Amino acid sequence: MPERFTVLLMAAGRGTRMRSALPKVLHPVCGRSMVEWVIEAARGAGAGEVICITRPDDGVAEGLPDAVTVAEQREGEGTGAAILAAREQAPASGTIVVLSGDHPLVSKDLIERLVQTHEDADAGATLLTTEELDPSGYGRIVRAADGSVDRIVETKHAEGLSDEELAIREVNIGAYAFEAADLWPALEQVGEERGERYLTGVFPALTEAGRPVVAHVTTDVRSAMGVNSRADLMAVEAMAQREVLDRLAEAGVTFLAPASTRVEAGVEIGADTTVEGGVTLRGATSIGAGCEIGPATTITDSTLGDGVRALHSFIVDAEVQAEATLGPFAYLRPGARIGPGAKIGTFVEVKNSNIGAGTKVPHLSYIGDADVGEHSNIGAGNITANYDGRDKHRTTIGRGVRTSVDTSFVAPVSVGDDAYTGAGSVITEDVPDGALGIARSRQTNVEGYAQRDKEQPPG
Repeated sequence: MPERFTVLLMAAGRGTRMRSALPKVLHPVCGRSMVEWVIEAARGAGAGEVICITRPDDGVAEGLPDAVTVAEQREGEGTGAAILAAREQAPASGTIVVLSGDHPLVSKDLIERLVQTHEDADAGATLLTTEELDPSGYGRIVRAADGSVDRIVETKHAEGLSDEELAIREVNIGAYAFEAADLWPALEQVGEERGERYLTGVFPALTEAGRPVVAHVTTDVRSAMGVNSRADLMAVEAMAQREVLDRLAEAGVTFLAPASTRVEAGVEIGADTTVEGGVTLRGATSIGAGCEIGPATTITDSTLGDGVRALHSFIVDAEVQAEATLGPFAYLRPGARIGPGAKIGTFVEVKNSNIGAGTKVPHLSYIGDADVGEHSNIGAGNITANYDGRDKHRTTIGRGVRTSVDTSFVAPVSVGDDAYTGAGSVITEDVPDGALGIARSRQTNVEGYAQRDKEQPPG
């Protein structure tokens, strides 16, 4: 889409009602900060440059995407003072759209329609308004006889307002489009009220200059939902989450228990995948087609190929190739790479290891810093002892290997192709191809031990 306008994004402030050290607009909604939701919507609508207005040292600038210009508001209070802070970086002509960083549900389509209305009317300013909200506390839109916006009546302080003004249902919901050449001189004329310079003060100046002020009326009240508290954040999160699930469902994903499922905005899922209850999918996770995920599975920043089954599993920064099976109660840690058709079974932990195609690690094992070849079978209770107290070392297990129960591999060590290990072995030396490695003490049976133990005096 061609770049049509510049965005001035008001993003300053920590938000005292959030009760948080994290700046308000950086609080995540479905895994993406509020301000990033607004930036993405603006870009999708055709924004070129996005200028975020912050306060010095408020921590917002450090959390913004790289392709954003930062303008610091070093003086003044109010929305008008914030916009003036961006004047040096903003264009002197063309369309400027003003948005709020704490309105994460503003949509691409709504921004497009706001800009289109502004351009069609050749207006000096266009306001986004609605009649669908309780107007209490909002600025009421007073229309002129020709239908244009005559003025905005602020009702935050209602003293002195007429009943007719308070009866108006159409309200300003805080998003605007301006012609830059009209905005800047008009903003210079705006004085302070109660110590603040309000952006809405430009509209009388524009009208006096003969520049049209119009409104784009919307029924999309979600775009007006600002976040000022944790309760607001929960409400917005619920709506955004439903959008994410609906989008994936339209693409062919089945959610069996959507109320107990959390999928962050950046997650990708292929068609014919089924997601059961209690599943959490986070970050840059990508899941292929025809998979079965859950119940009670958490996946973060991982890639799963087509046809993978993951039951009651916890997966972080791992790669699982097609048709592999995980769980129940499998734990894949960063660097785990599971080959096609492999099985990581019950209470198995894999870390920084390559598991070959068709290999099975069925139960109760820890495989860390290891390379396991294709079509091997790792017995129950196997452990790679990868840490010597100072450094990590790797274990190499070849193709077609059969290890028996309770085998420990003291790294660095290598087991050759088609080799075996005996039950209870502690393997400290390399096992050649096709060999059987056994490393355990010979069993000794002490006859009569139980009777002698009973005959021992107490203590």
